[in-house]
Amino acid sequence: MEKHDDIVIAGGGLNGAALALALAQAGFAVTVIDPRPRDVRAAPGFDGRSYALSQASCRMLRALGLWDALADDAQPILDIKVSDGRAGEGPSPFVLEFSHAEIGHDPMGHMVEDRHLRPALLDAMDGLPGITALSGCAVVAQAADATGITVTLDNGETLSAALLIGCDGRGSGTAKRAGITHVGWDYGQSGLVAAVGHEKPHNGIAHQFFMPEGPLAILPLSGNRSSIVWTERTANAARITALDDAAYLDLLRPRFGDFLGEISLVGARFTYPLSLSLAHTMIAPRVALSGDSAHGLHPIAGQGLNAGLKDVAALAEVLTDAARRGEDIGATDVLERYQRWRRFDIVTLAMATDGFNRLFSNDSPLLRGIRNLGMGAVNALPGLRRTFMREAAGLTGDVPKLLRGKTL
Repeated sequence: MEKHDDIVIAGGGLNGAALALALAQAGFAVTVIDPRPRDVRAAPGFDGRSYALSQASCRMLRALGLWDALADDAQPILDIKVSDGRAGEGPSPFVLEFSHAEIGHDPMGHMVEDRHLRPALLDAMDGLPGITALSGCAVVAQAADATGITVTLDNGETLSAALLIGCDGRGSGTAKRAGITHVGWDYGQSGLVAAVGHEKPHNGIAHQFFMPEGPLAILPLSGNRSSIVWTERTANAARITALDDAAYLDLLRPRFGDFLGEISLVGARFTYPLSLSLAHTMIAPRVALSGDSAHGLHPIAGQGLNAGLKDVAALAEVLTDAARRGEDIGATDVLERYQRWRRFDIVTLAMATDGFNRLFSNDSPLLRGIRNLGMGAVNALPGLRRTFMREAAGLTGDVPKLLRGKTL
């Protein structure tokens, strides 16, 4: 029997779940399909990452009614310090510092662990009658025509809707079936991720330490804990991953430094390959892409999830406005509004993160000198520094309603 909805979302990860909530709260009937069972996705060890959510992303989570479930475990980011150097030698004297007080009273953002954010999204989906969640099954075929799109699942079930949205990550099957190709490359780097306990308080300060192999981000979590994203060349990352915890810490200590006292591992370790992926288009007939299915970025600026949530907010607003005007939400002209809203920002961010990684992940004396002078210059120019901070906080440009904390 064929089921009909307004919208089908392929992929029930963070972006897919947030989009389903936004659309259902706006009155759409939504089906979310994810190949992984719900209990697997909700398990604390499913994903070891933590997310530096911008001020705008936090406002969106409040607008969606999620913040009460996250607030007790979310750590405000009050300041950011960026430095350059080598392991065991400490940072260079040119340190770039950003303080939240320069752009207002609110924190620049909050750190939220995946083990808290993902279950909160899943629980919120369970509570909305407008959302049908299908777990443990996958989309295997899709066919669009002038009136809608039909989706076939691997269990033989078929669904029809006005629109299919791909939130199915890098290597998106939705994109491939729609004929959407991607450009991108492997960085030859991997991110080593872990939660680290330390003796001294972090005072809400995030650190980004650039080293020749790649950056080390030390991001404050609740309590005397921080999340590390330690970038290494892929072969070296594999060797480090194979070490026991004691040897892992022995290698981490000279990179981490002693400014927070003695450190220890307080959770599981994870390793993720790093690459760039950018869809040539975000739309096709009756299809739109959002989040990692449209763009996968280097984590150097911590903007991956924030960029996905911008997609979610923009797409939900475009579709809601179109429906209220009586338009066909899957029509090409409607989807083009979404692409125009997001495309330039995505390409600019992808190129910026790629450029920063290439500039900082090397040991060239010339480039090191340029980097240090650049950081020193930005630090000495309050107006430019505040511009960077407002951009990172998600407060610049044409900001969608949800990212301003408003409902649709």
